[in-house]
Amino acid sequence: MNTPPSRLGADRSDKSTVRIGALVPLTRPGWTEAGRHLLAGLELAVADVNEAGGIGGRPLKLVIRDTRADPRLAVAAVAEFAHLGVTALVGEYHSVVARAAATEADALGLPFLCSSAVLDALTEEPTQWVARLAPAQSHGWQIYADFLLAAGHRRIAVATEPSVYWASGARILRDYLAPRGGTVIELDVRTLARAAICDELVRNGATAILLLTGFPEPAVPIVESVRADQRLAEIMIGAPAGQPEFAEWSRLLGEDGAAVPFLRYLPERLRPLGLRVETALRARLAEAPSFVAFEGYDTVAVLAAMLRAHGPDQARLAESWPEVAVEGTRGLIRFSRPPGISVWQWAWPPTQVVDRDPAQPDRFRVLTTS
Repeated sequence: MNTPPSRLGADRSDKSTVRIGALVPLTRPGWTEAGRHLLAGLELAVADVNEAGGIGGRPLKLVIRDTRADPRLAVAAVAEFAHLGVTALVGEYHSVVARAAATEADALGLPFLCSSAVLDALTEEPTQWVARLAPAQSHGWQIYADFLLAAGHRRIAVATEPSVYWASGARILRDYLAPRGGTVIELDVRTLARAAICDELVRNGATAILLLTGFPEPAVPIVESVRADQRLAEIMIGAPAGQPEFAEWSRLLGEDGAAVPFLRYLPERLRPLGLRVETALRARLAEAPSFVAFEGYDTVAVLAAMLRAHGPDQARLAESWPEVAVEGTRGLIRFSRPPGISVWQWAWPPTQVVDRDPAQPDRFRVLTTS
């Protein structure tokens, strides 16, 4: 592994703490609810680490920067973290933002444990500096495609808007479903009015429409339009990216937001650590924690174990990804290099397809587990 040149002028005056840079979307246009859950998990884990004695007696400290779902802000934050002399980076939810951060971290030689972003190509070239807890998009979305096929869906519409992430998702679905008898019909939400989307669903004989769009706009109006159209009473609405996971979905859509299957990265049953963390996260958030909160907790738990084993030396941390074996909230975390993935990857976190129960929209139903 080539170690980049030292960062001249880095501020390393605070020797009493081990500082970790945290990238989190906390204000719009970022998905603030996801950011709040991610930060809750990160902060709870830091509190637990420090209560257990910190890192060699030194407390762990988060240095937090709001990315606002903007790749440029993320790149600037990574550069700032390098100047501040943080030991490593954690966090981020939005895949396109995480990709920009990972590229900069790789260039600067900063270890980055990405919590929640799933885009397969997190960096263009293989790197030793970046690892990821969330599953790659191709892994999760193929599980979702299998769920669609098992449910009898062969003509599947996707409502899309411009984004590397959404384009990648549409391609994964198309490439996986086509050899298995499925057809993917792409509907561009920039050019089609809500009523026109419904007309296209009827005209194409689609039995499912998947929301490959931002939230709340335009996802919420699309759901409302489809639910209100009697011609589409039997169509399934899906959201593989996980929009219905958060309480805001239910608040905005009520009963219309039920029975919308999505991907969630939790086991069927939490182990004792997961149950304890779930209780503590619920107290912090004043609501049920999402899988993103557990991803945040596991990120710090892994990094703390690495720091205890190897100290805050950045090059040594980056070399030690394959040595990781940490019991997280959702299972034993190890990193490997799956084919086609450019970063060190937990292969794979537990993955579910779930939806909100129409009889009780604040309760989740597990439809399939992998």
